Amino acid sequence: MLFRRSLCTQTAARRRRRIQWPVKQVTKSNFSEALAEIKACILNSDYVAVSFQKTGGHSAPWHKILPIDTAETAYFKAKHAAERFQILQFAVCPFSVKASKLIAHPYNFHLFPRDELKVGMPSYSFSCQSSYLTAMAQEGFDFNACIYNGISYLSKAQELATNVQTGHLSPSSCTVQSSSAHSVADSLFTERIRSRVKNWIRACKDSNKTEDALISSLRKIMSGSEVYGSRPSLNIDVCSELQVKLALEILKEFVDVVPLQLPRKGAGVQAVRAVLTSSQEDKNLLEKELQDMEQEQRVRILGFREVIDLISTSQRPVVVHNSLNDFAFIHSKFLAPLPFTMDEFISSLHLVFPHILDVSHLMKEIGPFEKMNNMPAAISYLERRFSGSIDMDISNQDTDNVNIHGHNVLRVCHLFVKLCSILKISPEVPEDGQSHLSPSLQRHSNIFNPCSSNSRDPIEDDVRIWPGKSRTVSIDNLVFLWGFESGISARSLKALLCDSHDVFSEEFDVRMVDRTCAVVVFWTPGFAECFLRIMDSREIIYTKLTDLISEGLRAAGYETYKRVCESGLRKSDLGDCLDQAMDETDVVSGAASSQQEQPVIYWNNDEMINLDDL
Repeated sequence: MLFRRSLCTQTAARRRRRIQWPVKQVTKSNFSEALAEIKACILNSDYVAVSFQKTGGHSAPWHKILPIDTAETAYFKAKHAAERFQILQFAVCPFSVKASKLIAHPYNFHLFPRDELKVGMPSYSFSCQSSYLTAMAQEGFDFNACIYNGISYLSKAQELATNVQTGHLSPSSCTVQSSSAHSVADSLFTERIRSRVKNWIRACKDSNKTEDALISSLRKIMSGSEVYGSRPSLNIDVCSELQVKLALEILKEFVDVVPLQLPRKGAGVQAVRAVLTSSQEDKNLLEKELQDMEQEQRVRILGFREVIDLISTSQRPVVVHNSLNDFAFIHSKFLAPLPFTMDEFISSLHLVFPHILDVSHLMKEIGPFEKMNNMPAAISYLERRFSGSIDMDISNQDTDNVNIHGHNVLRVCHLFVKLCSILKISPEVPEDGQSHLSPSLQRHSNIFNPCSSNSRDPIEDDVRIWPGKSRTVSIDNLVFLWGFESGISARSLKALLCDSHDVFSEEFDVRMVDRTCAVVVFWTPGFAECFLRIMDSREIIYTKLTDLISEGLRAAGYETYKRVCESGLRKSDLGDCLDQAMDETDVVSGAASSQQEQPVIYWNNDEMINLDDL
């Protein structure tokens, strides 16, 4: 069924408040059915949009990614949030654009991580923020249903660890290449296995003939025969990976035998099992049963990770609203623990998702959007400013279960198509399917630096101070200031600093980061370094700055702020974190710094003089 919505006029905007779009809600009970559906939708679509609801984001104002953050500090903040909070809803919407019409297939998966295998791993713990949970409750989110019927999952790294611990039976699908360079011990092993398998097959076939039951049983015992289902089987013990390969190589000689590997709990393979089939038809049936069993086990163990794998293998471009934050969560929950640096993160992510499009970066091509920090506001702004109709057809059979969960993923789709229309970028994929992205879209793909507008831009150390302002400054010209009077405004602090010392005689600005810390921007190169040297000096010629220092004023450069972001953001006040980082630095450098004599600095007629140079 196609559910059509027009998302372009004010009338449509009013209608959106009344009408709820049909987004299929997926839980553990209908996951298998939805998995087959969304697989077909992904393969038949050109893009995949994703959006999710999580249990928290940032617990303090300065934990958010700010204009003063470099790509590296922004990554540290996103990494900390992804490792701390949990995804409870993950909306996926394969979509295509045909003749200016958006064709969408939205699904909203309810997730809850749990130990499905009952082996004590993986162990999940996560934090929750009351504001996030309250917002979800106001939208009618059923937390009981999420906990009891939410879909679990394993990341790729957890899957490897779990397979080692549980030791599941697995078919031997590896290709074994014959080798003539065997040692004497290897040759003896292969001959012994070949002779044993021959005798076992002969015993099994002889037992089918008219024979005394006691003799038949003794013959099977002597040959080591067991039963796999209703079929005879034989276990071959192995002591090394080489013996596994040799055993599989021998079993290839017997056309009626299907080999299986029995993993050892801990690591490696415990044994190779040979299963005897009665005919080629029976062999094909057994192999099909093993494939179905492996797929069923995979779905049960991997859970929602199957959807992530489908998106990855399809190589479809993934459209999101906040690429750094969103994919930090995706990498942490479904791939592996987040790497230490942003460069490693991007390299790891690119192997799984080669094309990522962020609508927030596309919006920067139009103008400043600092006051539109949510998608409904951005869509409303674009509809008022730019004309043009975008029709959306929502293909969904679950129209009876219409609710508001997962609607953000449809907004991502609509915002992407609207921005492409405004920027004169064609989102339609050529019929030949040779490329998923046009050159125009390729230029906007894989951008993770929040301050960058181009994926080819180098990661620089220039940052913005105010949202929406194009003026940038080097991080070397920034100083973090804390320990001032509580409740002071940026304007008052700037006025106080203006009269405190001649280092503030040139142009500078002050911006509050949180209630305990401000950043001072020196627009004249070198003045930030001079100010830090003055603050570190023990022998400052008396100025008003001396009084501020005696009252507790402290200062630090950008490297100290970077260390705080890297450390995990333990405290809610940035001033306390900077204090701790400075104290730790003093302890480490203690003896060395105490032996170094500090220079005496004073100012004379707006000129800085170092007494050590006299």
